[in-house]
Amino acid sequence: MNKLLVSLGLAGIALMLCGCESMKQQTAITAPVAMKIPHAMTLHGVTRTDDYYWLRDDSHSDPQVLDYLQQENAYTAAKLQPFKPLQQQLFKELTARVAAEDSSVPYHWHKHWYYSRYQQGQEYPLLARSSALNGPEQLLLDTNQRAAGHEFYSLGGTSVSPDESLLAFAEDTLSRRIYTVYFKDLHSGQLLADKLTDVDGDVVWSNDGRYVFYIAKDPQTLLGDRVFRHKLGTPQSADVLVYHELDDAYYLDLGKTLDETRIVLTHESTTTSEVSWLDANAPLGEFLAVTPREEGVEYSVAKRGNELYILTNWQAQNFRLMQVNISKASHKANWQSVIPHSPDVLLEDFLLLDDFLVLQTREQGLSHIRIYPDADTTRGYELQFDDAAYVVGLDVNPSQHSRDLRVYYSSPSTPETIYDYQLDFPGRRTLLKQEKVLGGFDAANYRTERLRITARDGTPVPVTLVYRKDKFKRDGTNPLYVYGYGAYGIVIEPAFHDDIISLLDRGVVYAIAHVRGSEMLGRHWYQDGKMLHKQNSFNDFVDVTRGLLQEKYGAAGKVLAAGRSAGGLLMGEVVNQAPELYLAVAAHVPFVDIVTTMLDESIPLTTNEYDEWGNPNDKPYFDYMLSYSPYDNVRHQDYPNLLVTSGLYDSQVQYFEPAKWVAKLREYKTDDHLLLLHVDMSAGHGGKSGRYSSYEDTALEYAFFLGLLGYK
Repeated sequence: MNKLLVSLGLAGIALMLCGCESMKQQTAITAPVAMKIPHAMTLHGVTRTDDYYWLRDDSHSDPQVLDYLQQENAYTAAKLQPFKPLQQQLFKELTARVAAEDSSVPYHWHKHWYYSRYQQGQEYPLLARSSALNGPEQLLLDTNQRAAGHEFYSLGGTSVSPDESLLAFAEDTLSRRIYTVYFKDLHSGQLLADKLTDVDGDVVWSNDGRYVFYIAKDPQTLLGDRVFRHKLGTPQSADVLVYHELDDAYYLDLGKTLDETRIVLTHESTTTSEVSWLDANAPLGEFLAVTPREEGVEYSVAKRGNELYILTNWQAQNFRLMQVNISKASHKANWQSVIPHSPDVLLEDFLLLDDFLVLQTREQGLSHIRIYPDADTTRGYELQFDDAAYVVGLDVNPSQHSRDLRVYYSSPSTPETIYDYQLDFPGRRTLLKQEKVLGGFDAANYRTERLRITARDGTPVPVTLVYRKDKFKRDGTNPLYVYGYGAYGIVIEPAFHDDIISLLDRGVVYAIAHVRGSEMLGRHWYQDGKMLHKQNSFNDFVDVTRGLLQEKYGAAGKVLAAGRSAGGLLMGEVVNQAPELYLAVAAHVPFVDIVTTMLDESIPLTTNEYDEWGNPNDKPYFDYMLSYSPYDNVRHQDYPNLLVTSGLYDSQVQYFEPAKWVAKLREYKTDDHLLLLHVDMSAGHGGKSGRYSSYEDTALEYAFFLGLLGYK
């Protein structure tokens, strides 16, 4: 790295550490300039030259790369120094809304009530249980002690043995989603000698408590491709491989049926799934498929006695619910319809209790929960909710014998609420908890709206809006913040987020553009925003922004936009396509170098993504992906103010994608707007860990946006 870059890095660090510089000194700092080393890549007769390919360092140890990233961080800190008081004020606001002491709603499993709770000032939860509701507490795990000494800490899955004597828990201290599993004796409080390394975050117990099953990760691709059986008291090297997934387009997941008689192994690609299971009382047996995988067919199962209920898209785009005797389940011709397919109703989830069938659906963008006593679909009833836009779903329901149903509910103006519904009495419910929001929050001050904005191809796109009533004028003067994602069928739910109160109370209108690529309006909504239809996602977001301005929900010149991961891809293409619409954009861990990444099978998760984006080894997909890839389409034009964030250890979107993107934008853009890169040198895809420290990232983004809007 040349001496000029090193000197810039030292100057930036000095500015970051010293708060006494004048505004003139801060704004005069020169942006880092990455050196250019041409790297040519030719495929399908097209040669692409990547001048910043050298920024990729899989070891995260190259001094030149680390120095450049530190220079970017120092430059970002220096340029944001004028907003530092605002950032500190925002962080104080955000954390002040969090209840210092809080607890989850206990749930009953076997002989104990289990819950987690926070103590004042602690970043991480305590896991606990009691033998009676509100009885004397037994502390199972203090994750604050476990996190001590680590810059990053994430608790993965936790699982108590069937006799409730042992706790298995998984930890990640590097933010790569590669976990180590430990075992704790809940009587003595001591850790066992057993330790499982390089695994995903969950284990499942055999019913005798002598064995656990876990998924091992490939160290290069980070795919969980092998299932092992571990016998307690033996070394991991002696573990038995019980399944190896040879198709690298599939993810694996382990679980257990609600009646606890089967250990369930789910094999899932973007378009196809398969369920295998093993008798939990015979752990030395083999996993057998419920029905063999069939390309394009997805299904999940629930067991009740000898009955099997199957949620599937087989001959049903929006899924349907089927039923069959377990002995006949392997042949789909034996499956009988319980809830038929509907082109207007997406079947999302279901719960099978002894005397009730619970169905979760999505209709016109909103979730619904229906209860069918004795699984009789002719006499069901629906749970009722009032908000214009909301999210509702099934919470922890650990017993198949229950006659109560626990659900969670929230809306953009209603904090998360947990209810217990008495299923024998339609409509009768008990409020178990509503999230405490401190700092004078009053839900009555805010309004939620649901509307549709017509995209350029005539398609109405759902939009969720929330604003503070006394700050909203509907005259085209309010700042407007638009959030989007649009991939994998994931719905950005209209849920409550206490952090956006800091925007709403300053008069910002907050909007979620439910662009194609999610399942907001059903399975077709997802399919119309993936593969060779991906451009719809980008067009939808731009057209929603324009429509909201036309409807006077926001002011031209005061529009903000944000997205993360695949939503960062959305931001990358939007600023190429319509930069003039936005004052500022935040792209968090953005997937912006899509062609190069999807051609490299050594990068984690690449092969699993072919059914989402396409395989660029095939020319039609290569051409299409190249047409919208943000990195490949950076051009000489003005761009909005940009804040780009990443984590050095990100296993999903590698840090070098946003780093290269920023370097190329610096070379090409024709404006003098802010272009800032912040790389968290100790975190990964999810950002900082800890319930308080995670708000540092939010405060950074909000200070960037609000500072540009002139707020102090």
